[in-house]
Amino acid sequence: MRKYKIAGINFDHMHMGDLLRQVHECPYAEIIGISDEQPARMTGAIANFGIPENRVFTDFRKCLEQTKPDLVVLCPATAHHAKWVKLVAPFCAHILVEKPFAATLAQADTMIAAVAATEKQLIINWPLRWYPPHVTAKRLVDEGRIGKVIEVHYYDGNRGPIRHTADKIEILATAARKAKSWFYQKSAGGGSLLDYLGYGTTLGTWFMNGRAPIEITAAVDHPKGLEVDEHSIVIARYETGLSKFETRWGTFTDPWHLQPQPKCGFVLVGTKGTIATYDYESTIRIQTGDCPEGRAVPVDVIKSPDHAPIPHVVHRLTRGLKIDGPLSPKISRIGQQIVDTAIKSARLGRTVKLKK
Repeated sequence: MRKYKIAGINFDHMHMGDLLRQVHECPYAEIIGISDEQPARMTGAIANFGIPENRVFTDFRKCLEQTKPDLVVLCPATAHHAKWVKLVAPFCAHILVEKPFAATLAQADTMIAAVAATEKQLIINWPLRWYPPHVTAKRLVDEGRIGKVIEVHYYDGNRGPIRHTADKIEILATAARKAKSWFYQKSAGGGSLLDYLGYGTTLGTWFMNGRAPIEITAAVDHPKGLEVDEHSIVIARYETGLSKFETRWGTFTDPWHLQPQPKCGFVLVGTKGTIATYDYESTIRIQTGDCPEGRAVPVDVIKSPDHAPIPHVVHRLTRGLKIDGPLSPKISRIGQQIVDTAIKSARLGRTVKLKK
């Protein structure tokens, strides 16, 4: 079987390096081309994955015309997701966009329509979807171990987006780097709310089997000298009660090294029990009627190809299967609608109903 051809376009987000590494290590996929208008941003990937010169482009059109990929990975700044999907969609490849979905619901709908016209699939990758504790929690939810999920409590973030690069390599954070980073520019879709809220609301929708809230109340901080927030708290009222989603740039430690307090992850409350599932941990904690004191459950061993986005997506696409769960536009759109409503609530300083 020929290898699945994958191109990486736009290196705004450092996660491009992580996704290209997965392509490089996948036995049934290959990096057929990469493109960015700033050549310096591609040097790390070229060196890490041995990408030959004839597969490196500064013009994305030439890249796509010459390489004809099956799948395009896009990692632009959040506010430019719709623009890039519209530019790439006519080349008739499946498109994987690194989180978040978009800066607005209208932009998300534009992306959905652009790809639908090509009869290809639009995929939104949420790295938290692949964490074994959260995958294990979803399995237990689907098995009915805690009944119907009625509350989701989410807290997540890191010390800040300019403190690390691809592969979670730590770098020095300076005021000058912060000033130049798109993560801190409002026009580019920066801020902790847009960066991390979609994780919680999209996976929260997954845990709730597609249910959406009724109304949203949100608050963000306003750090002096910054255009964007570094901390947000969102309360979502569902028909079953209240849930909370909190984002934070500025945690005491990065969760992939040491869990900060509060811990990064989710607590799910069901009608028959609860689950605490935290990023990167080797166990989750479950309370049930027959074990109200709670017990630790080892996380599932997630086997290939379902252990990471690239092998999972290639496996499904090559078999003509639809992408589902948090990676699907259906679930991600609900998450985006909650994000949109939270932004409006924070701006207006009041509770806002979710449009049906």
